[in-house]
Amino acid sequence: MEPAIPAGILAGVSLLLFTAAHAQLRNVEKKYADKARIEIMDPAMTTLVDAHARVEILGEGFAWSEGPVWIEKGRYLLFSDIPPNRIMKWSEKDGVSLYLQPSGYTGSVPRGGEPGSNALLLDRWGKLVLCQHGDRRMARMDEPLDRPVADFETLADTYDGRRFNSPNDAVYHPGGDLYFTDPPYGLVKGMEDPAKELPYQGVYRLRRDGTVELLYKELSRPNGIAFSRDHRKLYVANSDTNRIWMVFDVEEKGSLANGRIFYDAGQTELQGFPDGMKVHRSGHIFATGPGGVLVLSPDGKLIGRIDVGDLCSNVAFDTREEHLYITANSRLVRVPLKH
Repeated sequence: MEPAIPAGILAGVSLLLFTAAHAQLRNVEKKYADKARIEIMDPAMTTLVDAHARVEILGEGFAWSEGPVWIEKGRYLLFSDIPPNRIMKWSEKDGVSLYLQPSGYTGSVPRGGEPGSNALLLDRWGKLVLCQHGDRRMARMDEPLDRPVADFETLADTYDGRRFNSPNDAVYHPGGDLYFTDPPYGLVKGMEDPAKELPYQGVYRLRRDGTVELLYKELSRPNGIAFSRDHRKLYVANSDTNRIWMVFDVEEKGSLANGRIFYDAGQTELQGFPDGMKVHRSGHIFATGPGGVLVLSPDGKLIGRIDVGDLCSNVAFDTREEHLYITANSRLVRVPLKH
């Protein structure tokens, strides 16, 4: 979920100034978020994160950072910066740099709002798959990861003959089907945009044969999506004021059943809404929401929170789960994990 941030504030900053500012983050003393803290609500949290762990700032100055994915070959992180329509890259060696632009809108007519890519992930062949807000589709970059080019193949852009709203987050099932959410955040006027064609905000499955199935349409703002470790459950965040996460049973043929509330954050003064999430090898869910990153047990109990001092949109682990990477409004940060 993306808050109402003026899209043009940072989008006009030149890449030269951006690169110069972020070059200062390389080969210098590490920077930490002063207001960050780790909240321990259950002893299980201490098996995942040290209570005194510090939140390290890896990059700053983004318009709205989102959708991180770890690339093991090369050991770097890719993440979206949505309003400027670009993907950024971070590595320990080189810091932050521009990876790809445009990332989510390839049209020639200028538009506002949040046109860029949102969630990023890899398919079974190691190619980059993008939830593209502006082009309103699930797409794949045709070129190899080490030679990025804004040349995209459409995986899916319609259901029942009508265009998607703006695919937001996605996850692959081991069988090869792609599950994704479709809230209205990429439409310039959101729910009131005249270009909106579908009367609902769906959770979909793109089958390996290219057909699209609507799995669920009763959520107002389906957003983050993730499978349990055994892939028998699917978690979906609803980024609305009710602040709930749903869980569904995944049936043998891939459809969803028995939808129910997994965790209810309730009415809270903490800032933020349910958004992106990832599932740790322990089965615990690291879910962005009110107050930062919520850590939920497999049975839906809040065991802790990572407060980074800002709104958080999504998370990613590196391959060995040594760090949790967090896209947090204008920043990219990370937290060391126990492993």
